[in-house]
Amino acid sequence: MSKSVVVISTSLRANSNSDVLAQQFAIGAQEAGNNVEMISLKGKNIGFCLGCLACQKSGECVIKDDAIEIAEKVLNADVVVWATPIYYYEMSGQMKTLIDRMNSMYSKDYKFSDVYMLSTAAEDEEHVPERAISGLQGWIDCYENSELKGSIFCGGVDGPGTISGNTKLVDAYNLGKQV
Repeated sequence: MSKSVVVISTSLRANSNSDVLAQQFAIGAQEAGNNVEMISLKGKNIGFCLGCLACQKSGECVIKDDAIEIAEKVLNADVVVWATPIYYYEMSGQMKTLIDRMNSMYSKDYKFSDVYMLSTAAEDEEHVPERAISGLQGWIDCYENSELKGSIFCGGVDGPGTISGNTKLVDAYNLGKQV
């Protein structure tokens, strides 16, 4: 059965390693017969959450920017994939900002049940993505019918495109094929 997959690439750098990892996941998911949409945060206008909680009453955020359209796509997806570079052992700031802005989704019906995390960093120790995964898990925990189905971390990649030829690209492709 075909699934609707939204892949959110949160890096703002051209030819970023996390974006390349996300593209491989998307190719695998598409080849498995799924409907895949890649969303890049490059060039998107996403403001910080004001904490006003108006969205909990109206179901809509008072800030009219690109976060609203992205949240709507996430609500209607079966699978949500987050791709982020790891900065200071945590998810990118733009990923966290978008997650905070999805507060308006909390009281709405959502379709997604499967969530994946793809991350890259210059550091290559196994523990590097733990805080980013924990942060994403906090968001997932707010949606009781969803779970973290998989995570791929590719360390030792720093400059743009240095992930080229890395075996983690094959892992991301294969994980996408399993969606």
